[in-house]
Amino acid sequence: MSDLQFRISDYVFRPTWLGTLLTILSIPLFIKLGLWQYHKAEQKQALQGLLDTYAHAAPVALPASLDNPEEWRFRRVEVAGVYGTRYQIFLDNQVEEGQAGYHVITPLNIQGTKRQVLVDRGWIPAEANHSELPMVTTPTGVQQIVGQVWVPSAKFYSLESAQDQSQWQALWQNMDMKRYKASVPFDVLPIVIRLDPASQAGGFSRDWPKPAERIETNLGYAYQWFGFAVAAFIIYLVVSFKKSKVSGTHANK
Repeated sequence: MSDLQFRISDYVFRPTWLGTLLTILSIPLFIKLGLWQYHKAEQKQALQGLLDTYAHAAPVALPASLDNPEEWRFRRVEVAGVYGTRYQIFLDNQVEEGQAGYHVITPLNIQGTKRQVLVDRGWIPAEANHSELPMVTTPTGVQQIVGQVWVPSAKFYSLESAQDQSQWQALWQNMDMKRYKASVPFDVLPIVIRLDPASQAGGFSRDWPKPAERIETNLGYAYQWFGFAVAAFIIYLVVSFKKSKVSGTHANK
């Protein structure tokens, strides 16, 4: 029995040490998880605002170098160059209208330079046999690329980096720019250009994801975790208040 107790009318607040410890640990944890989801929603909303700001802006020329890729996130850019398919990749686990597929990401040799930039040409459906990559056509000659800058996240863990890199792997689970730069024999900018939906430069389906698409899910999880914190406190109070036996004995007399 706990030494911590006090009386309210006919009830005594007599929590157990185990119940108190679990409550002290669980409530801050639930609040922390709720805040984490809430902050994710805020970050997505901020990114959506940035995307909306640049969505209808006129494209600007892509610079020869990008020291700070974040400054170019969602900017509309234009660049001319020639596609090369030797180091083209298929980004796996891309779903569109409930169908699994890939994003086709092709390096573009920037005209007049030795540098290259990756172009996400859009989504294609996967083959019935998922072990086989689809055949895609790529236009030849100089292409005029207009699109929006995507800065791939570096916050993920992948076993791919531990795989044998002696042979080129065309199927990738994540767009890992660090791994890509280390795997190719040319200088590549640290961004990907998502090809404009109106572009005729060899694109596929280009219904690009929006940062705020699942913001309601994050907010729902946040409120759920906050609810767990409130419920844990209420449960703690309910199980800790007990009917006083002394009070019942006096009433019978």
